[in-house]
Amino acid sequence: MDENLIAYCGLYCGDCFFYKGEIADLAKKLRKKLREARLDKNYREFSKFAKEFRNYPICYEVLGAMVRMRCKKTCRNGGGPPFCKIRRCCQEKGIDGCWECDEFETCKKLDFLRPTHGDAHIRNLRKIKKRGIEKFLKGKRYWYAHAK
Repeated sequence: MDENLIAYCGLYCGDCFFYKGEIADLAKKLRKKLREARLDKNYREFSKFAKEFRNYPICYEVLGAMVRMRCKKTCRNGGGPPFCKIRRCCQEKGIDGCWECDEFETCKKLDFLRPTHGDAHIRNLRKIKKRGIEKFLKGKRYWYAHAK
């Protein structure tokens, strides 16, 4: 496990499907196969048998977005969301992550993570603060957890 993969917010980039690239790779391969099958030319004909094919152009664009969402860098190295207020806050405070801040439990900057991660980041931050980075890396980490 790599300490540099711990994001400022407490999520572990090594657990992220955008960082691992599995979905991006699969989406790229599927787009290639769809082009080889010339579905962009034939989807209207297929829609006569399965109406969902009318949405083929949208599907193809969504797959393209999945390819582009691949994270090539961690947030510590300039990756992740460019608008991230969490990164900026930690950098301005000169801290390694939110776990070093006494306000993380109620910090509004972390709220944008809730729809995707539930309270996983808060659980991770608590664990890092209590047990330290080394034990966090060796133990169970959360990527999504329902808030209690």
